[in-house]
Amino acid sequence: MEGNRLLILPVLFPVLAGILVLSLKSFRGGRSRSQGEDSGVGPAASRGEGSGTGLAASQGEGSGCGPAVSLGEGSGTGQVHGAGLLAGREVLAGVVVTALAGTLALVLAVLARGESRLFLWQLTGNTALEFGVDGVGRLFALLTSAVWLLVGLYSLVYMTHEKDEHRFFGFFLIVLGVLLALDFSANLITFYLCYEMMTLTSLPLVLHERTKEAVMAGLKYLFYSVAGAFLALFGIFFLTTVQGNLAFTPGGVPGLAEAVAANGAESLFLAAMFCMLVGFGTKAGMFPLHGWLPTAHPVAPAPASALLSGVITKCGVLAIVRVVCFVTGPDLLRGTWVQQGWIFLTLATVFMGSMLAYREPVLKKRLAYSTVSQVSYVLFGLSLLEPGAFVGALAHVVFHSLVKNALFLIAGAVIFYTGLTRVEDMRGLGRIMPVTLACHTLVSLTLVGIPPTSGFISKWYLAQGALSSGTGAWEYVGPAVLLVSALLTAGYLLPLAIDGFFPGTAAQGHGPAAGAAAVSGHGLSGAGGMDASGHGLPGADGTAASGHGLSRAGETAASGHGPAARADVLHPLMLVPVVVLTAGAVLMGCFPVPFLAVLEAIAGQVF
Repeated sequence: MEGNRLLILPVLFPVLAGILVLSLKSFRGGRSRSQGEDSGVGPAASRGEGSGTGLAASQGEGSGCGPAVSLGEGSGTGQVHGAGLLAGREVLAGVVVTALAGTLALVLAVLARGESRLFLWQLTGNTALEFGVDGVGRLFALLTSAVWLLVGLYSLVYMTHEKDEHRFFGFFLIVLGVLLALDFSANLITFYLCYEMMTLTSLPLVLHERTKEAVMAGLKYLFYSVAGAFLALFGIFFLTTVQGNLAFTPGGVPGLAEAVAANGAESLFLAAMFCMLVGFGTKAGMFPLHGWLPTAHPVAPAPASALLSGVITKCGVLAIVRVVCFVTGPDLLRGTWVQQGWIFLTLATVFMGSMLAYREPVLKKRLAYSTVSQVSYVLFGLSLLEPGAFVGALAHVVFHSLVKNALFLIAGAVIFYTGLTRVEDMRGLGRIMPVTLACHTLVSLTLVGIPPTSGFISKWYLAQGALSSGTGAWEYVGPAVLLVSALLTAGYLLPLAIDGFFPGTAAQGHGPAAGAAAVSGHGLSGAGGMDASGHGLPGADGTAASGHGLSRAGETAASGHGPAARADVLHPLMLVPVVVLTAGAVLMGCFPVPFLAVLEAIAGQVF
C-alpha cells in the first residue's frame, strides 16, 4: 500500500469489530448449550439472547424508562441465566459503542488531513484499487459515520425485543465499514466493487426476522439491486473500453469526450449512460426499479429501516454523482435525450411516491414511500446539471438523512412501546410520548419545507436551480411538482402529530395511551413482554392493533392523568438520538451558511 495508510483504518475497524461480534455469538451459543447440558436445563429455561431480554432487564420497577423484562422466571435457574444474558449484552454493547465511536473518530482524523490517496493494489494493467478523500467523499463519510453512531445507540435498546442481536450488530458494523470504503473510493472500479459488497452485507439486515415476509422482502431487495448493478456494469464496461482511466476527477475524466468521438460511439455512450443512471437509481428508489423500498422497510427492524432509507439509498445518489460529475462530466449529458428522460423519471418518482405515501395506512410503509419521493428530489436536482440545483441536491442528501432516520426511529419507538403500526390507531400518542411526538412534528415540518427548517433551504435551491437550468418546460414543471409533493408530504406526516396531540373526546380510553405501559411506577413491558395482569402482549407486528390500542393497565394515561401524561416513556438511549437528529434537521436550516459554503465549493469544482 502506498499513500495515506490512515485511510484504511475507518474501513477495517468496524468490519473487524463486526466479525468479532459475530464470533461472540458463536462462542456464547456453544457455551450456553454446554451449560444447559451440565445443569440439565433445556432451552426453555432461558429466553435466549436478544429475544426481549437486555438493557432494560437491569431497570428495576418504577424506573419508567423502558420495558421491564423477566428473564427465565420460574425456571429455577432463571436468575443465573438472566445474569449471564445481561453480562453478555454489556459486552456486546461495549463492543458496538466502542466500534462506532472509534470509527467516527478515525473518519474525523482522516478528514482533518485534507485530500489524500491510498493505493491498495493493481488489478490489471490500467485498473487499480484506490482510496481517496475529496469534498464529496468527505461529506458522505461524515454523514454516514455520525448517523450510524446515533442509530447504533438507539438499537441497543430497540433490539432487546428482537432475536439474534449479535447477528444484527455484526452486520450492522460490517456494513458501516463497506459504506466508508464506498465513500473513499478513488475510481469507478473500486466504487463498483464496494457497491456490490454493500448490497450483500446489508441483505442480512432486511432478512433479520427470518419470517416469510422478511425472506421475500430480502429476495426482492437482492434481485432489484442485482438488476440495477448489471445495468450499471454495462456502462462501466463501455467506459473502460473507451477510456481506461476512470479515476474520479471533478468535472469529468480528461479526454473522455474526445475518445467517445474518435470511436464514433456517441449513441452507444448515451445508451450506456442511461443504463447507469437507471441502474444506480435502483438503490436510490427511482422509478421504475423502486419496488424494493416499500417491501423491505416494514419487515426490517426499525434501526435497519432508518439506515436503509436515510443512508443506503444515498449510496445510489453518490454513485450517480460520481458517474455524472466525476467521470463523464455534466457537459456530455446536457441537452441530450438522456437528460430529458432522467428528469422525467425523477419527477414521476417524486409525484408517485408522495401519492402512494398519502394513501398508505401503515406508518413504516408510508415512510418508505416517502423515501421513494424525497430521494428523487435529490436526483431531480442532479438531473438539471446546474450548479445551484447541485448544491440543493447535496444539501437535501444531508437534510433528508437526518429527517428520515428520525422518523423511522420514532416509528420504531411507537412499535416498541405500543405494538401499533397503523397511523389511525395512534390517536393520543402525545399523552405518553410528548417529546417523541414533538420531534416527529418538527422533522415533518422540515420534510415539508417550512422555513426556517433545513428542508426549506434545499428545496429553495432546487426550485431556483430548475428555473435557471435552461431545460425548457421542465423549468416550470419541476418546481410545480415539488410544490404538489410538499403539500402531499404535509398530508401524510402531519395528521399523526395533530391526532397525537389533539385526539378528541372519542379517543378517551382508546389508542396508544390506553395501550401503553402501566404508569403506576411498575415500568413498561415492551412488545412481546408481560402486561400488568401477567398476560402476554402482541409482538411488534402490531396484529393486535385493531383501532382500540393494546388492552393494558394504565388507563390514567388515556384520560390525561398520571405520569405518562407528563413525561415521555421513551428510554433515554432511544430518545437522545431522535432529539439530536431533530435538532440537526432544524438548526441546519437556521444556520445554513457554513454548510452551504462547503457545498458551493464542491459545485465550483464540478461546473
